[in-house]
Amino acid sequence: MTPTVHVDKNPDDLHRFSQWQDWSVTVVGLGIAGFGCADALMQLGARVTVIDAADGEKQRERSQILEMLGVTVLLGHEGMAPSGTDLLVVSPGLRPSSPIIVDALDRGIPVWGELELAWRLRHPDTAAAWLCITGTNGKTTTTLMLESMLRAAGYRTESAGNIGHSLVDVVMHDELDVIAVEVGAPQLPFVHSMSPVASVCLNIADDHIDHFGSMDAYVAAKARVYERTQEAAVYNVQDEATRRMVEDADVIEGCRAIGFTLGAPAPSMLGVVDDILVDRAFLDDRAETAQELGTVRDVRPMAPHNVANALAAAALARAFGVPAAAVRDGLRSFTPAAHRIATVGTAGGVVYVDDSKATNAHAAQTSLSAYESIVWVAGGMAKGQEFDDLVRSARSRLRAVVLLGVDRAVISEALARHAPDVPVIVVENPETGAMAEVVQHAASLAEPGDTVLLAPGCASWDMFRDYTDRGRQFADAVSALPGFTA
Repeated sequence: MTPTVHVDKNPDDLHRFSQWQDWSVTVVGLGIAGFGCADALMQLGARVTVIDAADGEKQRERSQILEMLGVTVLLGHEGMAPSGTDLLVVSPGLRPSSPIIVDALDRGIPVWGELELAWRLRHPDTAAAWLCITGTNGKTTTTLMLESMLRAAGYRTESAGNIGHSLVDVVMHDELDVIAVEVGAPQLPFVHSMSPVASVCLNIADDHIDHFGSMDAYVAAKARVYERTQEAAVYNVQDEATRRMVEDADVIEGCRAIGFTLGAPAPSMLGVVDDILVDRAFLDDRAETAQELGTVRDVRPMAPHNVANALAAAALARAFGVPAAAVRDGLRSFTPAAHRIATVGTAGGVVYVDDSKATNAHAAQTSLSAYESIVWVAGGMAKGQEFDDLVRSARSRLRAVVLLGVDRAVISEALARHAPDVPVIVVENPETGAMAEVVQHAASLAEPGDTVLLAPGCASWDMFRDYTDRGRQFADAVSALPGFTA
């Protein structure tokens, strides 16, 4: 194919007030991010084509809206970018190795993701600062905690990005001081100029290997969140990979490395001393003193990994100038998102907890570490993961296990190897209604004082619409148990 040459069009110069009418932009994907990108580009005057390999109800609803506005939409399209495309904007669900991306790059067409487009479309005079959060687990909770702290400090703020709120839409329509930006790894390969005030990678564990092709590629994508960070590159002291990311990052001169830890913090860290959250990074005499930010009791739910999330959020907030009192007030007013170690209720002296958002082994392992005696509900689409480390670390806590989902055997085999004495019930039913059967088995295995924990360690798409649907099915089944109280 003949390369596309753009003699008079330099994508590096594009910004909100460019002559977008001279650009033909193809947006790939018609989800929340793709719709927001297409809508914004159309408003700016670009010639926009949207393509999506799917042709479902949601895609058709969004395509009708866009077509009324003058956007060309091609559903069920799996070919290359149309001839004449000057810029390709890709949704995060598209693999970097996808043929349409490889073809565009071969043709000399620049490729951007949602983050890059949103950064370019900020208003030059009133642009909000960005505080960016990535990590294998805990992103949404940390982002919402940060948003709560910023609000407590009186800032105009929103959370956006991977959290399900179009970042481009926020940039185009909201007058804000600062944005808490949740960043998933698939959003990072095609970021070229984003420069956050502060950024964090919370942790790294196996995930999205099928998307990136290798663990090294996944880690490299995560590490890009630190590029061009201005004030604070925040890392997890307990996760060596995140520290190495910061050491290797190409940041703005003067940017500081700030650690967070569940132990006592050294200078330039935030941590915990006698159940008090303390800051030894954002104060003048950090060598000799510490600033109290709150207590572990201010963190809800009060699980160790959630305390770590709170410290990471506090580090970003403090980097932006949030006072200590607002960090505490933000934690106290924070409302946890659904399906994240959420207590559903009790029945027969057993507590039932929904952590359906634990969609990988690392997240499930973290969730299991928060309880002492557990009937574990797990399984789904394993995404190529192994569960040996998880089972080894959690076996002393396991009363029993109930498995479901297409890759249930992967977990069952790990249990047989490392926890052979733990009772296991495997539910073969592949239908959504199997969750009621799962809960009945779990209730029969649990004893008063136990926790029945839905922490699947797997994706939900084999049996459920998404992790939210899975968690809702679990909660509904639990609420039908005899003696249930919320």
